Amino acid sequence: MNGLSTLPSTAEQARHALLLLGAPAAPRLVAEVHGALFDGDLSVPALAALRRDRSSGLCAALDQDLFPVRGLVALSDWELSRRIVTPAARRADALAMVIRVSGFVAVRPGRAAHRLLRSLAEGVPHGVEALDPADAARAALESEELVAALVAEEPVRAAAVSRAASLPRSQQLFGLPPVPHQRGAS
Repeated sequence: MNGLSTLPSTAEQARHALLLLGAPAAPRLVAEVHGALFDGDLSVPALAALRRDRSSGLCAALDQDLFPVRGLVALSDWELSRRIVTPAARRADALAMVIRVSGFVAVRPGRAAHRLLRSLAEGVPHGVEALDPADAARAALESEELVAALVAEEPVRAAAVSRAASLPRSQQLFGLPPVPHQRGAS
């Protein structure tokens, strides 16, 4: 055995899955998407190791206060506005993921791909019983409630992006460090 591999590196595998998902996602979902739709051996522990490696191309999703969102990874070359996670935006991203994965599954069907799509459809109103989970996701994405929530969050997201502009690049990618607990503070 010569040690050469035709499989993409772990970082490339994570990148493929995140590009398909199009938004910050949990490492488990990234690994499941890659396992169901691409060739490779991406695992959650491998993703955890990548996230600690600041040169991997993965970074943290950030909340509106620019702190890392626990349990979500993103691509470092995504715009900051795409990596900021708020409740309505996260819901919209999850629905958009169903649509994107559904389109990919239509082109590259398979048992694992359909299981993944059905699993994602569980988070969509009427998605599991829908003939096409993508149609159900589109309807949910266009719902008045979600559209109103996204509009309401937009100033918060814009303010976060504006605050982040003055931060060093490393903090834009990995968030602000936690504030240490002050002894004796009331």
